[in-house]
Amino acid sequence: MSQRKPYPSDLTPQQWAILEPILRKALYQRKRKHRGAPRRYSLYDIVCAILYVLTTGCAWAQLPHDLPPWKTVYYHFRRWQQLGIWSQVAQALNRLDRRQAKRGDPQQVAIDSQSVPTTQKGGRAGMTQARKSRGVSGT
Repeated sequence: MSQRKPYPSDLTPQQWAILEPILRKALYQRKRKHRGAPRRYSLYDIVCAILYVLTTGCAWAQLPHDLPPWKTVYYHFRRWQQLGIWSQVAQALNRLDRRQAKRGDPQQVAIDSQSVPTTQKGGRAGMTQARKSRGVSGT
């Protein structure tokens, strides 16, 4: 954890203790050795910077200066998104939550979607035309 002043979007030490092993497993499950240069910024700081952008809605380039550079944070966010890390973390947190609630894994999943039928004809044929004035304009 870093020595900077915490933001409201930062993870608490208890939350990070739960998330860190899940995130590390998702990131490094296939790798036996870490390759490349050592990390310049901690995984905690990168995750907190991502959470800062997501909770405040600011642009990536508007990250505060005490967080890692926005290009680094954005690179990790996009890379994890492409690798499916976020869905793995969400599934792991869901399994952990279900275990703590003493509920088993779901047997079936139902996805509900709403659709509104528009017209049978489709395209422009179903659109109504603008009404024409019956009287002559008096202007």
